[in-house]
Amino acid sequence: MTCKKLGGARRPGAGRRLWGAIAVALLPAVAAAQQTTLYVGMNGGDMARAFTQHVFPDFERANNVRIVVEPGLSTEVLARAQARRDKPQLHLMFLDDGIMARAISMGLCEPLNDDPVLKELYPTALKKDRMAAGIDIGMTGLGYNTKVYAEQGWAPPTSWMDLADPKYKGKVVVQSASNSTFGLHAFLMFNRIQGGDDQNYEPGFAKWPAAIGPNVREYLPDSARLAEMIQADEAVLFPWTPTAISRLKRRGAHVEYAQPKEGAVILMVGECVVAKNSEPELSQKLALYLLSAQAQAKALEKGGHFPSNRNVLAPEGHADALQRFQGYMSNARILNWDQINEARPAFNARWNREIER
Repeated sequence: MTCKKLGGARRPGAGRRLWGAIAVALLPAVAAAQQTTLYVGMNGGDMARAFTQHVFPDFERANNVRIVVEPGLSTEVLARAQARRDKPQLHLMFLDDGIMARAISMGLCEPLNDDPVLKELYPTALKKDRMAAGIDIGMTGLGYNTKVYAEQGWAPPTSWMDLADPKYKGKVVVQSASNSTFGLHAFLMFNRIQGGDDQNYEPGFAKWPAAIGPNVREYLPDSARLAEMIQADEAVLFPWTPTAISRLKRRGAHVEYAQPKEGAVILMVGECVVAKNSEPELSQKLALYLLSAQAQAKALEKGGHFPSNRNVLAPEGHADALQRFQGYMSNARILNWDQINEARPAFNARWNREIER
């Protein structure tokens, strides 16, 4: 006797359709399971928000990756990379240029792949041997209080040597060169004008106390206090960046930026691919994407980050700012951070002993 199968005869192709439906339903889960996560060490706050919300998404969609920001100051990101150098968690690092030089010297970065996009960068943005490249270029020049200048009938400053003009006695504010890049930039440019360089600081230390010292109202540990003094009209002349000054202007502060005739000092946030990371190919691809005009135009529009790529076209409302920035770049100065970092502990001790005593 033949037994009948329960449920009746199966229609031809029904099984294939069923499995096909199941496969389609599972596709999102499979894709999610295959998605790679890349970790980027960078400053938090406004910069992280701009990149997470507006710059990274195009790359994430195109490459089925998720980019996670590990926020921290440059020194913190460097320490994290150093602690895990044999098995890195990070794939990319964004670091201030001085800290980047240290990361490279410690062997924590690997060279960027040679790519046509590197030829689109300002020459100062690409580190030797392609070990890193700038993604956000700023500069330190001079800021001044427009209200006080107007009341005194003074013309805007034009030179780093204006810091030594006797009419500014008690009106100059300088961030500590042992703690702040801005104050260090001011000292190094004064030192160069006096005949020194990034290895020889003697002219600067010899002449700063008598030339600029009497004009300094206060040496500040950081820029937070400087912003307060500017808004209270207590700081008249000071080293700072056009980006920071623009932010204060939008809040109603009486402040403007002046480009010294000797040149502003490049202040760059660079990126490097972390050596020995778990996704070298994707990391390289992300690094090169972030140097593209497409990515940097979004960083400019959404975060106010000035591009290292010369082909960036200004988004609506940013044309004047970008044109000014490109003008500032024409005579901007770049420092030798290898030399500076080598002597930095001794420099800091001497600054604290002889200048800020």
